[in-house]
Amino acid sequence: MSIKNHHLNDRPAAANLDNPLYYLENMETVVGWVARHHSDLLLAPENTRLSKFFDLGRPARALLTRMVMRSGDLFRVDKLNYPELGSPESDALNELIAADWLDTAPRLMLDDLFRLFTLAELRPAFAPVLAQAGFAKNLAKVQMREVLQGVFSDALTVVGWLGDSGAPVVRVQTMALFDRVRLMFFGNLRQSWSDFVLVELGHHRYEQVQFTSEARAFSERSQVDTYLAMHHCRECLDAGMPAAEVWPQVPQPSDNPWLTSRRDRLLLELGRQAERQGERKLALEALAASGHREARLKQLRLLERMKRFDEAWAIAANWQQAELSDAEAQGLARILKRLAAKVKQAAPLAPQPPPLHEFTLRLPQTGRSVERVVRDHLSSPEAPVFYMENTLINSLFGLLCWNTIFKPIPGAFFHPFHSGPADLLREDFVSRRQAAFDQCFAMLHDGDYRQQILDTYAAKQGITNPFVTWPALNDELLTLALDCIPALDLHILFERILLNIREHRSGFPDLVRFYPGNPHTRPRYEMIEVKGPGDRLQDHQIRWLQFFGSKGIAASVCYLRWETGEAAL
Repeated sequence: MSIKNHHLNDRPAAANLDNPLYYLENMETVVGWVARHHSDLLLAPENTRLSKFFDLGRPARALLTRMVMRSGDLFRVDKLNYPELGSPESDALNELIAADWLDTAPRLMLDDLFRLFTLAELRPAFAPVLAQAGFAKNLAKVQMREVLQGVFSDALTVVGWLGDSGAPVVRVQTMALFDRVRLMFFGNLRQSWSDFVLVELGHHRYEQVQFTSEARAFSERSQVDTYLAMHHCRECLDAGMPAAEVWPQVPQPSDNPWLTSRRDRLLLELGRQAERQGERKLALEALAASGHREARLKQLRLLERMKRFDEAWAIAANWQQAELSDAEAQGLARILKRLAAKVKQAAPLAPQPPPLHEFTLRLPQTGRSVERVVRDHLSSPEAPVFYMENTLINSLFGLLCWNTIFKPIPGAFFHPFHSGPADLLREDFVSRRQAAFDQCFAMLHDGDYRQQILDTYAAKQGITNPFVTWPALNDELLTLALDCIPALDLHILFERILLNIREHRSGFPDLVRFYPGNPHTRPRYEMIEVKGPGDRLQDHQIRWLQFFGSKGIAASVCYLRWETGEAAL
């Protein structure tokens, strides 16, 4: 069997979990997809090796998949127990060995040996060494390893370590290739094989994005290598390697926007760790080189701690002119206020937020949630109330901008099973699609938006979208929302969502009340945040309420208090 005649459908389906070898089918989907779409980014031996994967017998492919899915590349033969293979594991193992997928005599470091073997299996082999060094032969495993690390530094085979008594160990020889395949399929190495191979994808419906060579995240093999190098740097940082040693390994800037965003995050983390390790100069250099939205605030705070106030003030004052998210604006305002006294400058006046509209209801306790109790109390045929929280405005945005959200651009989609673009929360998500978003927003002004939303709602029913919550929508709600929420308000709300998607997709009030009978000169909808006894407004909720007030959008906070037994009578 070859790649060419395996999975001929260019839009593969996920395996059914009723199949005991469903994980193999999903692995074949991954390997086949990468081989078809990224073969030019693989070396000839790598393409040949992937082709030979499909030449293996089904049990051998399944056993290899199980090994690839597990942590590490070393495996004890006696621990490979997979009855669903349908034939003895030894047969599949021998086929893999004959086809050169496995190394039967891998060299193991001491840590590898202690991970693979039990204390009872290790003691007989090391008892003479321990006795010679003056240690008891019944040392605990951790203590034994600490002692032996000072004695053994070279890698040996299992026979070299344990003699003929050691269980055979094999090493998967192509784990680096499978990691490269995993990267090109997922677009990251954060996701493990089990994120795809061991899940049922069939209960989701995915948008059919057009996969073209121009839309691929990686256009050159060197870009894959750059990503792998950055991943290695992050692993080194996570393992505790000093930031100063990792810094020279960081790849140079790339002209690939998607890789640039990955590098920005790496530099942010390197700067954090450098500061914690006392390497302030390096931390400043890394943070200044990072384009991540969090890096500038951290850079300013570090300059403050280093008493380089003039430098910090110049950066902060210039940054103040940019369009900022709420969190950025709040953090910057606090820094400017502190710096002003240090540089003898007038602190910029903080804008005064509009007052919040608040009211209190006292209602009998029914056992239902406070949001539903208030909804049922306030709702009437003339002014229906819906419990929507973050779903309504986000869904309207997702329906209007559907094609833009699923626009196939480099770094956005890697395979057919994305619920949304992979770069959704990156800083350049909007800028890379600015022209397309402008066209969507233009529909809000020429009146075409309503039909666009309704048509998308009808055509895309049930297809996953990171903004659309299908169970919350129905025809009545959509009609009321489009009748009562002015296009200008939608424009304002959508722009704010795009300013910081991670931050602004949440924090919307719980309830929406519509007034379809009101004339267009009066508000035809309002948003209501509900707070029960002991609950309080969160910061992101306050920011949304203040934003509504600044834009003239009706919004209020309802404090629900339960009636006491006497009051209820």
